[in-house]
This record gives sequence, C-alpha cells and structure tokens, in this order.
Amino acid sequence: MTELKSLPPDHERRLDELVASLKAELGDNLVSLIVFGSAVRGGWVERKSDVDLVLVMRDPSRKALLSIANTLSVARSALRFEAVILAADEIPRAADVFPLFYDDSRSCHEVLAGKDPFAELEISDRHRRLRIEQELREMQIRLRRAVVDSLGTDTHLAGLVERKVKQLRGPLHALFVLKKTPAKNDGIEALLEQAKTAYGVDPKPLFDVRKDPNAALDTLTQLLGRAIDEVDRMTD
Repeated sequence: MTELKSLPPDHERRLDELVASLKAELGDNLVSLIVFGSAVRGGWVERKSDVDLVLVMRDPSRKALLSIANTLSVARSALRFEAVILAADEIPRAADVFPLFYDDSRSCHEVLAGKDPFAELEISDRHRRLRIEQELREMQIRLRRAVVDSLGTDTHLAGLVERKVKQLRGPLHALFVLKKTPAKNDGIEALLEQAKTAYGVDPKPLFDVRKDPNAALDTLTQLLGRAIDEVDRMTD
C-alpha cells in the first residue's frame, strides 16, 4: 500500500487502484511506475498541485497507449495525476537532454511498481550546466512576454509571475547542487533564501506575489539575470 505523508488517504487509495489497473492492463509491458515531486518532497496542496508520475514501458506502442488511455484520463481529471510516459530503452540515451528532469525524478521519489528506472543512470555535470542555462534563459525570455501579455493588469501579471516562480524551483535547485552549495531543502522558499545569500537579491516580494506584482516582477528579473550570469561564467 502506498504511504505518502503529503497526500490524503483518498489519494493514496486511488494511487493504489491506479497501480493495480496499470499492472492488469500492461502486464509485462509495465517496467516501472514512480511518484515524485511535491507529493513525495512535501508542499503538495489539494486542488492546486499535481501528483507527478513517471510511467516506464517496454514498448509504448499506439496499441499499448490506447489500452491505458481511459485509466490515465480518469486519474488525471479526477485527482490531477499527471504521468510522463517513457520507453525503458530511451532513458539512458536521453540523459544528455533531460538531466534536470531525471535528477528531480530520482532525488525524491517512491517506486509504486516495478524497478527504479533511474537507479543506475549516469548524468554529466556538463549536461546539467547546459540544461540549467537553457531553462533559466527560456524563463527570462518568457517573462518578458508575460509583461506584454499582462497589458499592465496587476492581477494578470501576478498569476504569470507566480507560475514563473514555481518553474524556477527546478533549475535553481540544480544550480546550487552543481555549485555544491545546496539549500536546506529543495522547496522554493529555501531556494529563494539561498539565492539571497548567493546573489544579494531579497526574495521577499516573491513570497507573496499578489501583494505587489510589479516588485515581484523586478525581483524575479534581477534574480534570473544574476543566476544566468553565474551559469555563463561556469566552465564545463
């Protein structure tokens, strides 16, 4: 039986039901099913957070995918279970392009079925650095577009900035780990406090974006710029 302290009993029960259904529908084609993210790490919020899953199959053929389509659709709509579907043989070959996703998936997870797909995976720091820079620069670019899309409306801007702050957790955590200066934990609050020490940027406006969306935007813009400058100076 699944035991995840962040999830209420009904979600744990539905996870167990999902595991049983996937085992029955996929049989030997099911390599593993893991849960990761806030449901394991902590910080999961009912009706706001997804339950992040990785489903690994030997052969994700169209026929096999359609056999589990209804099960995954119901799980997603009913309880926000979000599954990333991977082929077992593609995991090691894609470690160069998905280093942060793989690190995040294996750093804090629980195996619900099968074996741990990331246990023996090797990822280079060079690929981590490149991916960190890519994600931070993409956030920087999209944040500029968010300002345009907000049309100067604080409520709209606040929602956009909140989403970007949430997205910052992954690359910022990976950057501090790569620097060997990890935060107390990988929650966004601890990471922003670590950023204050590392970059001299007071994260206070990011803890309550809706109180002053423009101050939050300025803070996030400054933080992204300084983090990108640091990654840019790092050597492979």
